[in-house]
Amino acid sequence: MKELAVIFLISLGLTGISMAQQSAATPGKEVLYNNIELPAQWPPKTEDPKSAAPMEVPYLLNPPSVIKIDVGRQLFVDDFLISETTLKRSYHTAKKMDRNPVFKAETAHERNPADSPEPGHQDVTYLGHGGLFYDFDEQLFKMFYTAGWRGGLALATSKDLLNWDRPNLGLVDQNIILPPGFLNAGGDNAIWLDNQTKNPAEKYKMLVDRGTHHKNRLDHTVHLSKDGRIWSQGLPTTKADDYCSFFYNPFRDKWVFSIKKGGLGRARWYSESPTFIGGRDWQDAVFWLNADSLDKPDPLVGDRAQLYSLNAVAYESIILGEFYIHLGPTNNVADAGKFPKITELKLGFSRDGFHWHRPDRRPFIQATRQKGDWDRAYLHGTMGVCLVMGDELWFPYCGYSGDAENGHSSMYSGASIGFATLRRDGFASMDAGKRAGQLTTRPVTFSGKHLFVNVDCPSGELLVEVLDKEGKVIKPFSFKNCKPTRVDATLHRIEWTSQQDLSSLAGQAVQFRFRLTNGKLYSFWVSPDEHGASYGYLGAGGPGYDGIIDNQGNRAN
Repeated sequence: MKELAVIFLISLGLTGISMAQQSAATPGKEVLYNNIELPAQWPPKTEDPKSAAPMEVPYLLNPPSVIKIDVGRQLFVDDFLISETTLKRSYHTAKKMDRNPVFKAETAHERNPADSPEPGHQDVTYLGHGGLFYDFDEQLFKMFYTAGWRGGLALATSKDLLNWDRPNLGLVDQNIILPPGFLNAGGDNAIWLDNQTKNPAEKYKMLVDRGTHHKNRLDHTVHLSKDGRIWSQGLPTTKADDYCSFFYNPFRDKWVFSIKKGGLGRARWYSESPTFIGGRDWQDAVFWLNADSLDKPDPLVGDRAQLYSLNAVAYESIILGEFYIHLGPTNNVADAGKFPKITELKLGFSRDGFHWHRPDRRPFIQATRQKGDWDRAYLHGTMGVCLVMGDELWFPYCGYSGDAENGHSSMYSGASIGFATLRRDGFASMDAGKRAGQLTTRPVTFSGKHLFVNVDCPSGELLVEVLDKEGKVIKPFSFKNCKPTRVDATLHRIEWTSQQDLSSLAGQAVQFRFRLTNGKLYSFWVSPDEHGASYGYLGAGGPGYDGIIDNQGNRAN
């Protein structure tokens, strides 16, 4: 089975070769693995920093005539895959864990660091941006965070995300990697654990804010490390504001920098590079995103919504974006009132890494706005965005209460870390009630042979049939021959009575038609093996896998 996995990975270009290069078709244009064709001008210079209009998504307006689905679970977060349907789409938000917070201030550095540039803020363990990833080599979760407000960069480790150790690193003091001060003056370090690099010396990548809040302000710097402890000398970027970050787009083999600069208030600019270090020149960055007209103000504050930050990660067949939406009040008002300002976390979905579909403007993770709550306001996600934990996705986030344990209150006091969870692939579902509904995909092609679904219908039923390019049912794969599915499972194989698998259809343009009653359909995919490996991406990783690409399927559980 491992030999089959390697062959399949090579066929998809997932062994270090860009998937975009594998499917290049139109001269002068880049074609992605799913047959999305990028415009000749890339990155696009079409967005307007003065506009509050929601972003248009070209591949949704003009989808490919045939979609390749070999990479990852195929999610119904948009209409990209759908030709027609009578099912109703629902978007879902994350559920906060009852055990929250799972990590809070304990050490002297975190309580009230005397060497902090702003020592008036107490009890702070801060994901800003930091990073939380699963290290497949060590089979350990690693969380990079700021110990104390504008304090040092610190490392905590865990085997289960619930119980955390602060290892003695033998560097600065206990688990501190970089001390507070000049190099770390912003207290805003974005760290990426690169599980796909071929160079062990570049396993960890970091972008450091070197003084947005320092009187001798310098440019951000980029750094590399083999272990996340000892870092290379920094190389400068060009100037930007605080809270810049970056992510890797494996569908195009590009490093993307999410740069905080002006638009309608706080906003994001875009720059990309085939290498991380080579991407530090941001002079040619293009405007990317504002918070837009659908990001409504908080009714009790009234300030215009702003895009405070944007992190992203590859999950299965899409790029998942975590939007930090700032709702106010201003720093002066929050500082005078000794309470945290409001930021909340919302989601967006991209299939090219630049254009974002943001259909649900409810907070995915919401600030409570209640005094005494650990996540009252000023919520932050982190680099890596989410982790795969069996049948769930876990989203780390940091929240501020405004109150230290000793009763001291301030805008940036009382920062702790917890998790919110979501069903695997659970961002959106296509739903049916007692009356059966149907969904027919656009024409798709695949190299695998086993159809899998993520479905919740133990009191209903799911049937699937396959259509040819003329829209006619391919008889062996009809509803009549389909074995009914009546389960609640994030990975379930669809079978037909007269045919063992879909191998006879590999490489052909076909359509899947799903018929559902009393249930929710979250995703589908065609796997080369009977265990349901999707060969998609696993966010920031998780236990049970041997790398960031799912080549395990149900063997991971």
